Amino acid sequence: MGPKLTYQGLLIYLAMAGYLAAAVAYLMRPRPTAGIVGYRAGSGVWSMGVGEGAFMAGFVSALAAVAYRWTHVRHLPLQNMFEVFLFLGMLVYPLSVFCRRLLGVRGALTDAVIGFVLLFPAGFIFTAEPLKLPPALQCWIFAPHVAAYMLAYVIMAKAAVEGTAQLITHGGADPKLGVAHERATYNLVCLGFPLLTLGLVLGALWGNLAWGDYWNWDPKELWSLVSWLVYLAYLHLRYMFGTRHPRVNSILAVGGLLAIISTLLWVNLSRIFGGMHSYAA
Repeated sequence: MGPKLTYQGLLIYLAMAGYLAAAVAYLMRPRPTAGIVGYRAGSGVWSMGVGEGAFMAGFVSALAAVAYRWTHVRHLPLQNMFEVFLFLGMLVYPLSVFCRRLLGVRGALTDAVIGFVLLFPAGFIFTAEPLKLPPALQCWIFAPHVAAYMLAYVIMAKAAVEGTAQLITHGGADPKLGVAHERATYNLVCLGFPLLTLGLVLGALWGNLAWGDYWNWDPKELWSLVSWLVYLAYLHLRYMFGTRHPRVNSILAVGGLLAIISTLLWVNLSRIFGGMHSYAA
């Protein structure tokens, strides 16, 4: 669709610029150990860095863009693809801080890159034309159902990055690095899987209220189930065998993200797959 020459577009581009500047700063910042997942926070020093400041500024702009959209359309901006990617881009920074401080999962560099990538479709691909909220979305379950999935999607994207890093570093000169990536992948999947489950359960309840049935074999419902089953297989394998098969664990984590991308993009945008969720396109 091209650039958006509006106040909404300006806020999105400021957020993208902040995320990009943060990624560059993290990439250039000297650190004791370099790795694919980037900068490791330590003893509060990162909070004063240029990268962290730019990352936070990007988040503030993204948050302002979401708030602007919310007041403009007068409902939670999670109706269409433009709003979904805008919301996803806004979630990246607080989830990054949460994971670094409470889970010990490093990766501010790749988090900033993820934020930039997620905001790109909102800034340049999907139309920002406001639409009337369909009756099916005028339900109290709409907000928690979609919000749970959005949180899970960003977390699982981080897990896929860690899984990819594990596949790259597996068998390398520093075995401890691969182990750290595998552990980070597991911690992230453990955080995101309950949110995926919550989104799936709330979706079934919502379907019963909106369409009179808990399950309608809709293409998006099926791909959401596929995503959930992939991560269930990951957790089952990790529980049964621990870290004895780290490459298989990582492949499942990456495969789960591919299933999520199919749920979010292919099912919504493909003309082959019609269904009751087609309004999301």
